[in-house]
Amino acid sequence: MEKIKGITDIFFDLDHTLWDFQKNSALTFDYLLKKYKIDIDLNIFLKIYMPINFSYWKLYRDEKITKEFLRYNRLKTTFDKLNILIEDETIDQISEDYVLSLPDNNFLIKDGIFILDYLKDKYSLHIITNGFKEVQNKKIVNSKIRQYFLYIIDSESVGVKKPNIKIFNHALNLTGAKPTSCLMIGDNLEADILGSLNAGFHAIHFNNNNESSHNHCTIVHDLKSLTEYL
Repeated sequence: MEKIKGITDIFFDLDHTLWDFQKNSALTFDYLLKKYKIDIDLNIFLKIYMPINFSYWKLYRDEKITKEFLRYNRLKTTFDKLNILIEDETIDQISEDYVLSLPDNNFLIKDGIFILDYLKDKYSLHIITNGFKEVQNKKIVNSKIRQYFLYIIDSESVGVKKPNIKIFNHALNLTGAKPTSCLMIGDNLEADILGSLNAGFHAIHFNNNNESSHNHCTIVHDLKSLTEYL
């Protein structure tokens, strides 16, 4: 494998790339379903919720819905599909509780710490995330990875979301790096890979979600494989 040369700054996505969103979210819902006495098997709930959440996040990323709309409707739509009647006020409470409770679970993707330790002395490391500022900061601090990163760039603070080129240009202005010296590592082809390539970055697709194969950039299926290229 040929190493990628000339890189000074590496930008990681957070959820599904370093922070194990799927596992941490499942643990949070296990707690909340019990707390609110909702009689539904966790796996059945997640099977309905996960694709709904994914579709709402795409709408949010595309600037078609607000944060508040996403947080309420991903739950409302799930409960409706499961034929579970939940009062609107309770859905609002669960939604708020989910956001507050999610960072209490802090499992990282396998080899996350290993790869950060491997890269930290060779490159300047940063995060670019589409998540909500208050939640993402708690995740990073609680999972004890804050010290690895120089800059944490979140879409809420910048005002646009990946794949919008403005968030990548903001990252360049912040770091003072040249696009050709930057590498984006993320799990989402549209947001992380195509977005960063459009801004002139290099990219490595950590294909953690079984997305279709493509020729846009290098694809890896585990974080340890990054050592072959960096």
